[in-house]
Amino acid sequence: MLSAAADALPDGRVFALDAQTFVNVAVNLLNVGILAVVLAKVLYQPVKKFLQKRADKIQSQIASAEKEMADATDLKHQYEQKLEEIERERDDILAEARKQAIDTGRRLVSEAKKEAEAIKDRAAASVEMEWQRAKSDMRAAIIDVSAVMAEKFVTVSISKDSQDKLFNETLADLEGTSWAD
Repeated sequence: MLSAAADALPDGRVFALDAQTFVNVAVNLLNVGILAVVLAKVLYQPVKKFLQKRADKIQSQIASAEKEMADATDLKHQYEQKLEEIERERDDILAEARKQAIDTGRRLVSEAKKEAEAIKDRAAASVEMEWQRAKSDMRAAIIDVSAVMAEKFVTVSISKDSQDKLFNETLADLEGTSWAD
C-alpha cells in the first residue's frame, strides 16, 4: 500500500510545502476542530454534568453525614445528661434508703431499750416481791422460833443464865440458816 501511494505521487515529490499541503493541513485542522467541538458537545458536556451531579451528590452526602453527626452528638449529650440525672436520682434514693435505715435502726434500738427497761423493771419488781416474801417468811420463821423458844422457856423454868444461853443458841441457829434470795 505504501508503494502504491509512492507511485501515485508525481516524480521527485516526497514532501512539498505547496498550496495543496497547506490546504490538506487546513482541512485536517478544520476536521480536528469540528471533531473537538462535536466531542466537547457530545462527550465533554455530559461527562462534566455527570461529574457535577456526582460532586453535588457527594457534597449532599457529606452535609447529611455532618448533620447526622451533629444529631448523634446532640443525642450523645442528651444520653450523658440522662445518665447524670439517673446517677443523681440513684444517689438520692440511696441516701434516702440510708436515712430510713438509720432511722429504723434508731427506732429499733429505742424500742429494744424500752423493752429492756421494762424487763428490768419487771425483774426488779419480781426481786422486790421475792424480797418481801422472803422477809415475810423470815418473820414467820422468827415467830415460829420465838414460839418454840417461849414454849421451851415456859415448860422449863430455867435461870437467867440458862435463858441467855438458850437465846444465844437459838440466835446462832437462825444465823446459820440460809434464806432464799
